[in-house]
Amino acid sequence: MQVPLKIVFRDVSPYEDVLDEEIRKWADKLDQHFDGIISCRVVVEKPHKHHKEGNLYKAAVTLTVPNKQIVVSREHPLHHSHEDIFVAVHHVFEDAARQLEEYALMRYRDVKDHDLLPHGVVSKLFPKEGYGFIQGFGGREIYFHHNSVLDGFERLKIGMEVRFEEEAGEKGPQASTVKIIRKAHTHHRRH
Repeated sequence: MQVPLKIVFRDVSPYEDVLDEEIRKWADKLDQHFDGIISCRVVVEKPHKHHKEGNLYKAAVTLTVPNKQIVVSREHPLHHSHEDIFVAVHHVFEDAARQLEEYALMRYRDVKDHDLLPHGVVSKLFPKEGYGFIQGFGGREIYFHHNSVLDGFERLKIGMEVRFEEEAGEKGPQASTVKIIRKAHTHHRRH
């Protein structure tokens, strides 16, 4: 997460320490499951004080991801499993994980969105022969042919960052499409 996890407790004082630990574990799982989470805010509260129904707890998770905010809230006035504060928290994080999964699938299916494609750096170019290699993360080399380059093979330079779709070739991994990452044309700055 780019922004530290924010946890808010309301009227749940005897459980706060244990809940804090549980919530951090759940948030870490979400962060590992989907690395695009910008921020996560969790609210756990006891909104109702009905003697007849017991103390029912409410849990809410707000996730900020690229171009979207996912809000999940669990409050079931007649759902007696929510008399257990840990069950309420568990349910809301399960819902959040499901919604994150749906978001990731939709994002992956969007052909225009290349953020999830692997990326690497052009490591070798053979202009006369019409091919080159991309060094992917972990040091792997991926072959590509000039026809695979969407932005024009002649525009490539060694050291340029590119995104690519990989497939199995006759002699190992090869890129079926290669696209220049636009920021490669500007000075790299660290924020």
